[in-house]
Amino acid sequence: MYPQTSTEFMPSVLRTFAFSLAIAFLGTMAGVFVPPMLFIPLMILEFVMLMAAFFFRRKKAISYSFLYIFTFISGITLYPIVAHYIAAAGGEIVMMAFGTTTVVFTGIAVYAAKSKQNFSFLGGFLLAALLAMMAIAIFNFFVPLSSTGMLAYSFIGVLVFSGYVLFDISRMKHYGVRPEEVPLMALNLYLDFINLFISILRIFGIINSRD
Repeated sequence: MYPQTSTEFMPSVLRTFAFSLAIAFLGTMAGVFVPPMLFIPLMILEFVMLMAAFFFRRKKAISYSFLYIFTFISGITLYPIVAHYIAAAGGEIVMMAFGTTTVVFTGIAVYAAKSKQNFSFLGGFLLAALLAMMAIAIFNFFVPLSSTGMLAYSFIGVLVFSGYVLFDISRMKHYGVRPEEVPLMALNLYLDFINLFISILRIFGIINSRD
């Protein structure tokens, strides 16, 4: 159970989240200049930092510097994905996926913020679904899914990460945010947004390839 704390820092979380997205965008732009051989080491570093963030989660705090370094690296590692879809279907599909993600994310966030329902009970279900998705992703690495299977996987991703937006906003509303928790809460929203974006981009890419 989270302690009852103030919600006055929710705007700070949202501002920090927005700034994190801007830094990730700069990272993606910088990805153009990163040698291909460095992407795997950067992905490993990103994973290690993410695991460290989950460790510090128990202490309810990570630093702003940690957040911004992570989101910049995350933006760099996002570049190959974005570049792939731009090459395959054009920049319009990436912009359409980003716009759709923004609309979906904002709509769910507003609903969670205004709803009297506490959606924090979803945590266990979402974690189980996320672990299942990770298992499927590992399986897909060795035995690639068909386009139909990947489409279904991507739709599940949209549901799961939309659920996490609902969960994270609701948790902040009902249990509040301490000042030291702002970077961590912003990181949660950033991960929700980026994973939702990747899922939606994959859906658009698969549908476009069938046209």
